[in-house]
Amino acid sequence: RLLTSRRAPREQPPVKSCVSAGCCCHSCRYYFPCQRWLAVEEDDGQIVRELVPVDEAFVKKDSENDGQSLATLGLEQKAKSTTYTVKVKTGDKKNAGTDANVFITLYGSKDDTGIVSLKASKINKNKFERGKVDEFTVESVDIGDLKKIMIGHDNKGNSTGWFLEWVEIDAPSLGRCLKFPCGRWLDKSEDDGAIERIIFPAELQTTEYIPFVPYEITVYTSDIFGAGTDADVFIVLYGSDGICTQQKSLCLNKREQRMYFERNSVNQFIVELEDVGDIIEKIRIGHKGGGLNSGWHLDRVAIRRLLPNGK
Repeated sequence: RLLTSRRAPREQPPVKSCVSAGCCCHSCRYYFPCQRWLAVEEDDGQIVRELVPVDEAFVKKDSENDGQSLATLGLEQKAKSTTYTVKVKTGDKKNAGTDANVFITLYGSKDDTGIVSLKASKINKNKFERGKVDEFTVESVDIGDLKKIMIGHDNKGNSTGWFLEWVEIDAPSLGRCLKFPCGRWLDKSEDDGAIERIIFPAELQTTEYIPFVPYEITVYTSDIFGAGTDADVFIVLYGSDGICTQQKSLCLNKREQRMYFERNSVNQFIVELEDVGDIIEKIRIGHKGGGLNSGWHLDRVAIRRLLPNGK
C-alpha cells in the first residue's frame, strides 16, 4: 500500500548503492522491495516475508515508470523465492486439536526459514482440528535441500495440547515432496511435555518429480462495459509433444478474485507450473463461473518463462 505526503521531500545526499555480498564500505544502501501484503486475510496469508536486495539502478528505473511497474518489484522478489506447500495432519484422537498458535521452521543445507507462523489455512477456517489436514504456503529464499523441520506452538488458548500426526512439505520448484512423520503429542501434560519437536523426513516416503518453473503471466482485461469478472480464473499452458501443465487458478482466494480482472486492468502473476519447454504452442484460459459478475471480456495474455536469475 502506497502512502503519499504533501510535504516536500527533504533532499538527501547522494548515497552509493551496493548489493555485493562482500562489500565493506560504510555508505552502502540496500534496496529490499516488497509490494505485497503482510496479512493473514490477504495474499498467501503470511505476516513475515524474506526479501532479497535489488540493484539501485533497477529501483530508479522502475520508479520512473507508472502503474504496473510498482508491482513488478514485488513479483521479482517472488520469482527469486522458493514456494513450499505445507500440509499438517492433526491426529484423530480425543482432544487432539489445538487453539494455540502453531509455528514452523524449515532447515536446509544452506540456511533456514526462521520461525514462520501457520495462521492462514487454505482448507479449513478452524485450523488444527481433530483428524483434519490443513494447508499453508511458505515462501523463502534458497535454503538448499530440506533436511529437517521444527514445529511447535506457543501453548496459549483454551485448548493448547496438540497431537501432530505428520507434516508434508512440497516444493514444486525443487521437484521434491517430503513427509515428516510425528505421531506424538505437543502438550505439556502429555508424552514428554514438549511443545516443540524436531522432525526428520522419512526417506521412503519422499517423492521426486520434474521440478516446476516460474512463469510470469500478464492478463489484460478489455475496456468495454461489464468486461471485469469476480470469478475464479484459471490457465493451462501447452507445449510441444502434448505436454501441458495442470489447471492453475491465478488468484489465491476470493478476496483476490474481487480485486483483480477489473475493466481495463492489467494483472501480473508469478505462477510455478510444470515445464512445457521453450515453446508454448497454446494456452487454455477461462473461469469457473458462479457469482454475480462472472462474465469476462479478455483482451490478451502475455507469458514469459523466467530463468533461474528471475529474468
